[in-house]
Amino acid sequence: MPPASEPNMARLSPPAGAVSPVRVLAVSSGKGGVGKTNVSVNLSAALAQGGKRVMLLDADLGLANVDVLLGLQPKANLYHVLNGEKTLEEVLLEGPAGMLIVPAASGIARMADLEPAQHVGIIRAFSALSHPLDVLVVDTAAGLHDSVTRFCRAAQEVLVVVCDEPASITDAYALIKVLHRDHGLMRFRILANMVRNDNEDEGRALFRKLVSVCDRFLEDVILDYVGAIPHDDLLRKAVQRRQTVLEAYPSSPAARAFRTIAGRVDQWPMPRNTRGGIEFFVERLINSGRNDLEPVTSVP
Repeated sequence: MPPASEPNMARLSPPAGAVSPVRVLAVSSGKGGVGKTNVSVNLSAALAQGGKRVMLLDADLGLANVDVLLGLQPKANLYHVLNGEKTLEEVLLEGPAGMLIVPAASGIARMADLEPAQHVGIIRAFSALSHPLDVLVVDTAAGLHDSVTRFCRAAQEVLVVVCDEPASITDAYALIKVLHRDHGLMRFRILANMVRNDNEDEGRALFRKLVSVCDRFLEDVILDYVGAIPHDDLLRKAVQRRQTVLEAYPSSPAARAFRTIAGRVDQWPMPRNTRGGIEFFVERLINSGRNDLEPVTSVP
């Protein structure tokens, strides 16, 4: 892997022609301990291996785990960009398969309270990013913190990670309820993690449990099953090696599952109201602290 602090400029040189819209995917969960950050990291790596230009934003304000999982040592983060101390280019790290990583920033929680000039500054910081992107994956915190709902509202897609534990189902439902009732989100993608076999039967059964709860108490919510990641000891060993499972054990059940799910994500239609590049995600993130942000809905 190239040095973490020096992204591969040749690999990421902008192509000729107009810039395509960036798909923004927020990865969240109702509770901690379900493997959300592992999903964010490995799904990003699988998308990058599949030829997508990927950026992973570590938005877990309490536990900045992306750099830890990959053995990276960031010297600056988005907080320094927000304060004008660094450019976005200067804080980027390169991860597996050339994906770019924005290290976690505690100061990002202040985004909704910035002055207008600061709004413009942070949007310009992202607008000035020279690297063309296809996908932005946002690893949110677990639970129902304001930062979680803010990032989910700003994204085009919300991927909820669940595992087969009563608390996981209950808390995933609570997250979906808040995002739907309070913020108008309608569609949620569901990923079953740490299932006990290498097929999707258990994953689909887990999905049906969540659908049953949502159908009973929520109206107009659409849940889409994305797939399942099996419980795999090789995934745990990859974490110990500070690598993605796709790098360390590319033939493992978990690695195969992440590649399958990445292929499904790539087939999702872009939302109808998608505009331009990554700066529009940041604009929506800033506006999500107010009441003027319209919900994003995907094409059925």
